[in-house]
Amino acid sequence: MIRFLKLFGRLGLWTALFALTVWGCAALWFDGPESRPLASLLALIYALSMLALPVLIHPMRRGVLASLILFAILLGWWLSIPPSNARNWLPNVANPPSARIQGDIVTVRNLRNFDYRSETDFSPHWETRTYNLSKLRGLDLYVIYWGSPSIAHTILSWQFDDGQHLAASIETRTETGESYSAVRGFFRQFELYYVLADERDVIGLRTNHRREDVYLYRLRTPPARARALLLDYLKTVNRLSSAPEWYNAFSHNCTTTIRLHAGNAMGAIPLDWRWLANGYLDTLLYEDGVINRTLPFAELKSLSYINPRAQAVPLDSHFSSAIRKGIPPRPAPPPK
Repeated sequence: MIRFLKLFGRLGLWTALFALTVWGCAALWFDGPESRPLASLLALIYALSMLALPVLIHPMRRGVLASLILFAILLGWWLSIPPSNARNWLPNVANPPSARIQGDIVTVRNLRNFDYRSETDFSPHWETRTYNLSKLRGLDLYVIYWGSPSIAHTILSWQFDDGQHLAASIETRTETGESYSAVRGFFRQFELYYVLADERDVIGLRTNHRREDVYLYRLRTPPARARALLLDYLKTVNRLSSAPEWYNAFSHNCTTTIRLHAGNAMGAIPLDWRWLANGYLDTLLYEDGVINRTLPFAELKSLSYINPRAQAVPLDSHFSSAIRKGIPPRPAPPPK
């Protein structure tokens, strides 16, 4: 039994070292030197060192410690890689938004409201808009699928009494000639970018041009909490405009970051695997009563599918109201 436990412990130790080795090689490949031969050489040296040190140095625990020190050095280098706002950005993420808050009045600069002829053919329009927080009445969630049912893109949109909707999409800030990669998203490849936009831009682009599957859910969130959540978003938006941060596909993606903001604004949000497999986030919200539960979930999801309505209307100022026709109403907020 003792021998079995020792063997099991060693297997676990080697598994952990192997995982640290794989991660470190990937970090050197993606975030290391631009020269591919040099990056490959450094990754090879790192891998051989990580796995050889516990074998060559006795007792073994000293070799393991040496490998952990090597990993710590690599991690320190990786964490020190600085993000930047000064790159050759793609036009759709060229201008970081910012917000000025004076009492109930929020003025958003660099709000995106492009005119799209196709996904890649568009006329840029960066606007300044003003929102009155006293007229904030609701919060909506978009869940957007482009492939696997397990993974989606999520967008929050705040609704105001005067008919305005302010949509916020947490994305990667990509450079000219660069495209998003799910694997690269786990490394220091993309800066974090908040798109503040008119729904005809950030939603219409997905329904009418990318032809992704878009679902709209009206949330139970009362106006006071929706306001607190928006202000927390805008705090980050203003920080990013002068102090860029890295996007991370695990810890700072379109959905886990929503959870972080909600926790800041509303209190702790319980952990659930569907925050990561966010294609199923709507089932979590349904179970928790955050979205309408007067219908069976399958029927609610069917009614929340907006593509037919979005594709039947022009991308104009009436787009937001048109796509909400037939959407189940938001649940009543919880009692105070």
